[in-house]
Amino acid sequence: MDKRLKHSLIALAVAGAFPLHYASAQEAQQPAAEAKQPGQLETVIVTAQRRAENIKDVPMAIATVKGEKLDVLTSGGQDIRFLNGRSPSVSVESDYGRTFPRFYIRGLGNTDFDLNASQPVGLVMDDIVMENPMLKGFPVFDVDQIEVLRGPQGTLFGRNSPAGVIKFDSAKPVLGKTEGYFSAGFGKDGVRNLEGAYNLPASDTLAFRFSGQSQHRDDRVHNPRPTGTQDFEGYDDHAIRLQALVKPSKDFSALFNIHARNMDTTATLFRANILKKGTNDLVDGFDYDTYPTDGFNNQWLKTRGGNIRLRWDLPNVTLHSITGYDKLDLYSRADVDGGYGANFNPPVGPFGGIPFPLETADLMPNHRQFTQEFRAESNGKGPLQWIAGLFFFNEDIQIDSISFNTFNNSSLNPEYTQQFQDARSWAAFGTLNYTVSNDFKVRAGLRYTTDKKDFMAQRIEPNKPVWRQELSDTSHNVSWDLSGTYTLDKDTNLFGRIATGYRAPSMQGRLYGIGDKPSMAAAEKAISYEFGVKADLMNRRARASLTVFRYDMDDKQLTAGSGAINMNRLINADKVTGQGVELDLQANLGYGFSGTFGSSYNDTEIKDAKVFDTKCGYPNTFCTVTDPDGPFPGTVSLNGNDLPRAPRWQHNFSLKYSTDLGNGELYAYTDWAYRSTYNFFLYEAKEYKAKSLLEGGLRVGYKWDNYEIAAYGRNITNRIQALGAISINNLTGIVNEPRTYGVQFKATF
Repeated sequence: MDKRLKHSLIALAVAGAFPLHYASAQEAQQPAAEAKQPGQLETVIVTAQRRAENIKDVPMAIATVKGEKLDVLTSGGQDIRFLNGRSPSVSVESDYGRTFPRFYIRGLGNTDFDLNASQPVGLVMDDIVMENPMLKGFPVFDVDQIEVLRGPQGTLFGRNSPAGVIKFDSAKPVLGKTEGYFSAGFGKDGVRNLEGAYNLPASDTLAFRFSGQSQHRDDRVHNPRPTGTQDFEGYDDHAIRLQALVKPSKDFSALFNIHARNMDTTATLFRANILKKGTNDLVDGFDYDTYPTDGFNNQWLKTRGGNIRLRWDLPNVTLHSITGYDKLDLYSRADVDGGYGANFNPPVGPFGGIPFPLETADLMPNHRQFTQEFRAESNGKGPLQWIAGLFFFNEDIQIDSISFNTFNNSSLNPEYTQQFQDARSWAAFGTLNYTVSNDFKVRAGLRYTTDKKDFMAQRIEPNKPVWRQELSDTSHNVSWDLSGTYTLDKDTNLFGRIATGYRAPSMQGRLYGIGDKPSMAAAEKAISYEFGVKADLMNRRARASLTVFRYDMDDKQLTAGSGAINMNRLINADKVTGQGVELDLQANLGYGFSGTFGSSYNDTEIKDAKVFDTKCGYPNTFCTVTDPDGPFPGTVSLNGNDLPRAPRWQHNFSLKYSTDLGNGELYAYTDWAYRSTYNFFLYEAKEYKAKSLLEGGLRVGYKWDNYEIAAYGRNITNRIQALGAISINNLTGIVNEPRTYGVQFKATF
């Protein structure tokens, strides 16, 4: 078969990867790009290996999101969870609403809802590691690109990234050019989205970039009962970023970044009795707009931060210094039982009736994070290239967890727990890239990390002595990776990669009662194997990436529930395995059509005959558990189960049609994401197994000169179902957001 015909058939059989982005990384050397012919795709430039490279030359599974795709996915005011399902093997969810996103890559994530929970997916924003989950929800605006790095990233990006890294790069100031944009959107439920950026060159050596976002939505859920909070799910979410680029010479640059966020909203709604016993269906008569409760719900978050990135270009070597500081203040109160009319003698009534009240608030009155990285890298032309660096991390956290007496809706004399955590880490790392021949390149990386964590929790109850518990641990780890790229022909690269990952020990303890003790999970370690092919097809009118992978994890950190109270237990499973395949493809199809398709299959398994979890609501179990009994009464064995919130199948698809009309362009864009079923918790139960879900969006618009006007819709089929649940109090669930729609106007200059 003719090679060109073969490539064309492959491209038409599968549809595409993520929208491309142009060369970004102003401060990095840009690889040479071939001349682009009409209809060909732009070269994708990524900085996954801390250098600007063509995505085809990087030996790992990577996806990117930017530009039009980003505008479409955030049309309705979506928070960072818009990334859920928009890249193969990637999921994002939250039990806190617009804060505390929990990321999963290849089935690896963490369902822990404690505010000091660590995650195996790292999030890097403008070269700064955002460790605390509340920092990971910073709004996405004026972003040049998003990179999703699948698989362990323990060498260059450090601790707590055995599953992968999601990397955000803001648009940076530009010298000698005044530019910017303004966007305004209005939609259902009083949605208002305002966003803009302005690049101001002050001189030949100084430029500023101001960018910001303001989002608002009216309350859309009402409580028909006379007690408790009356209206929910409205928000005001404002964020700004100020950057200054100083470049006094061609050899030195300094980039300063200050950012902040203020958000006022309500926390996630935990809706009591919305799952039919024995099934995963919503109860008959479920009404999204109604939420009967006797509890209170409010949430606010403030974050502040800044970073300084310095760069010196010397003969044969480039030096970097990256300093970051972030802090946050949080208050989040929710009616976790999700209902009303507590009755300690079941059965209880439908649509809100509960066996016992459970209302809690979490506060972070003190949080700060400091990071410092020094990095040197070669900048010569020889076959050997290298990077070496040092990294320092320090984080201090205070968490107050309060339990309220919801029988009389009183906040007097609450019981509460305080947690204090001091985490410190340092690392030395390096990589070597060697061009063996024109067709074969190898890479090797090594990182040594030391983590020290001190933890203290204390329980405070009226008229009782303070119950105080302490934990401390120091761990050391060596991570490494080895990869290679082989050029099969000018359009096709093969790659292979073996990489290790590591997550530092985790500690937490709400101490629900006097006598409770905090729990600790030991460090987890992973080794991953992957092989793939990246190819330009149809004379560069299409691009495909296919990856096959397997990983083995030792001492995998898992979050188990208590069964009856709002408290987690950290445990280790001896071994967890995962394997699967991922596909990204993008194509210009001709006749005004372009499309993308992504797909992944992930098969995960817990392999530990001794690990167990507690049944829902034990001793009054109300769900239908399908796992065998565990070693103690009320427990279930987890051996052989999939990881929680790890769908086996995920697909994403988009199709755009555009045509010239008058003096502009008329376009229509639709995008869809599908994921198969998954377990809410470590154990399996009929009620706590998510249904498969297909959600889609539509955007129709017109562009002319420097202007664009569009109408959009998200979740256009209005499919509502349970995404998560609470295992301790009735069949309480969390559902996805309903259909929304609106209009948007954008002007650039």
